Amino acid sequence: MAAPMELYCWKGDWGLPSVDVDCLTVLTYARFSGAPLKLHKISNPWRSPSGRLPALKTQDEGILFQTTKIITHLRKQKYNADYDLSAKQGADTLAFVSLLEEKLLPALVYTFWVDSRNYVEHTRTWYAETIPFPLNFFLPNQMHKRALERLQLVRGEGWSEEEDGDLEKQLYSDAQECMKLLSQRLGTQKFFFGDSPASIDAHIFGCLAPILNAKLPNNKLQQHLRALDNLCQYCSSILNVYFAWDEDTAPRISPKTPNAEASDPEDEPHKRRNQILSVLAGILAMVGYAVLSGIVSIQHVSADDALERGLAADDNEEEEE
Repeated sequence: MAAPMELYCWKGDWGLPSVDVDCLTVLTYARFSGAPLKLHKISNPWRSPSGRLPALKTQDEGILFQTTKIITHLRKQKYNADYDLSAKQGADTLAFVSLLEEKLLPALVYTFWVDSRNYVEHTRTWYAETIPFPLNFFLPNQMHKRALERLQLVRGEGWSEEEDGDLEKQLYSDAQECMKLLSQRLGTQKFFFGDSPASIDAHIFGCLAPILNAKLPNNKLQQHLRALDNLCQYCSSILNVYFAWDEDTAPRISPKTPNAEASDPEDEPHKRRNQILSVLAGILAMVGYAVLSGIVSIQHVSADDALERGLAADDNEEEEE
């Protein structure tokens, strides 16, 4: 019997099976298509075979870490949520995905990673508390940098984080327009193409659910989304039907403990080793960063130089006396 495909993704919170948009999209598509995956919900991307999340470990194509490539691979394995779609519906799917990437995702990235209050009080805090020590000292900053690069890629190289007043208005305006179009398109249907879910539903749910569920101090997108009743019901229905048995979909009521991240039974014998390796890797990464950035410098001193400096130090001490 062939080994099952293994999916590595960010763990869940806020009543969601995963807090990451891309991971949530892949998880949702897998549930829609019935793909049998061995899940690894983790809070340390360094435990992923690609170092990134989501990542799909396959036998024939190796490690896949891009959302579109993962979904395409699942389709090749006969787990196709779009099997019954017409050619027009297939074209509509591509158009809606492009709409999400152009209009909604930039505002989503801005809300979680650029808005200063949301980033400091929510996003950075969540990842710093969730990612294991010592990686939590620098991985959130790396993720923040990648989010800015992703936003810059969409909005153009001329944009900078310091000059984002007009950009914020434009992003939220585009996102609200996108959500309004989605609401009109969904209407009273259960899913966007009728009674059965398709890949477009996975993409849309992956974007809307974090906006709806995250407890952000400044969430203008959530305010607009809550006014669109059919989209709110749409997200709630997918959670209740396809993720009702997931532990992460229950809101967290008690504070996190150091052992909050569940581990796979087969990983237990190596748990201590992995912890030690993670700590050593984190220390080496921080030392390497300090050296490369010039915070710490390393100088080569020969034995003769060291002896001369030692004698000079002794002379100084005698003079002081």
